[in-house]
Amino acid sequence: MAIPRSNFLSQSRTTAPDGDTLSKPRRTLTATGVNHALHDGYTDLIYVLLPVWQTEFALSYGLLAVMRGLYSGAMAGLQIPVGRLAERIDGKILLALGTMLAALGYVLAGLSGGVVGLGLALLISGAGSSTQHPLASAAVSRAYGKAARGPLGLYNFSGDLGKAALPALMAMLLVVMSWRHALLLVAAAGLLVAMGLALLMPAVGKGFARKSAVTTQGTQAGRGGFPWLLAIGILDSAVRMGFLTFLPFLLRDKGASLPTSGVALAMLFIGGAAGKFTCGWLGERVGTIRTVLLTEGGTALLIAAVLVLPLAPAIIVLPLLGVMLNGTSSVLYGTVPELTSPDRTERAFALFYTGTIGSGAIAPVLYGLFGDALGPTLATVATAATALVICPLAFMLASHLADDQQA
Repeated sequence: MAIPRSNFLSQSRTTAPDGDTLSKPRRTLTATGVNHALHDGYTDLIYVLLPVWQTEFALSYGLLAVMRGLYSGAMAGLQIPVGRLAERIDGKILLALGTMLAALGYVLAGLSGGVVGLGLALLISGAGSSTQHPLASAAVSRAYGKAARGPLGLYNFSGDLGKAALPALMAMLLVVMSWRHALLLVAAAGLLVAMGLALLMPAVGKGFARKSAVTTQGTQAGRGGFPWLLAIGILDSAVRMGFLTFLPFLLRDKGASLPTSGVALAMLFIGGAAGKFTCGWLGERVGTIRTVLLTEGGTALLIAAVLVLPLAPAIIVLPLLGVMLNGTSSVLYGTVPELTSPDRTERAFALFYTGTIGSGAIAPVLYGLFGDALGPTLATVATAATALVICPLAFMLASHLADDQQA
């Protein structure tokens, strides 16, 4: 699949960064990292609320998945349009406005009186979150230039910190207040982060394409194989989001209280954060394909373990499962530049983000319908089976990767 040329974020990895951003790269990384933690936390605290919403609004598993999908769908579908808008408006302004919109969506969710209002609020919040992945990644890349790989890794890691912190915080808040008041509090935190972006983050600039018309490696071609990488990324995201949709219900059926479920999710996400580092390091040493086979096989095995184990052992397994669930994504993101020419890298990242996040929006709905028909246990088994389907696709990708050809 050829990746089309586009004005969207066409800054080459080899182009010198903006002087305004280059002078303050650490502030850019700090601001985008805090913003990433907030938005990823916003995305995953929904899992803690799914059982609450099921009780209050009498929702089926399919409708719960739709609620989750509205947020992820808006976030995925608007990333490329937001990138095009950044050609006319400074990315810093768009990041601040997007964060404010995401927070206001949760304000509306807390004030909603029914499932329709809740769905619209989640749609608004997801639309606000669509700004942070493409624009923040571009901001960090422009700030650090050729040395951006490490800072981009820290930026991605910061999202996992938010995934670990906000769901656990939400679970604790639900012990002392209603879910509506708890949402208003986390929305207030989002408004504070938006103000911080507007006041403290260095300018990102606009019109990326016009500022990067010349690249030193613009004629180099990638190795191909991007369609296989994208397919693996889509299925990997489907496994992760599908399993997370059912995990609170699996824990509840094992006897977990709401706070216990929140702590269990936090342990899973902490393991996921560790997986970003562990599997990235492993991929550099044993190759992308071997790492993908290890993480996907481990994911299937550990999902089965969570299904059959009692509550306490199942929770103990969750951090290792988090390593496997998130480990694949860290390897895949690092492989995108190898499979595309330098002048198309940002476009490839945008397509990859859109495909994986879009999968995260659609897959829970499909698994949710399966759960309505056959129950959450068999739907969770289906997520493990999907992880195993990735293995033959990894072999198809192998011929396009230099590290695996040499291994």
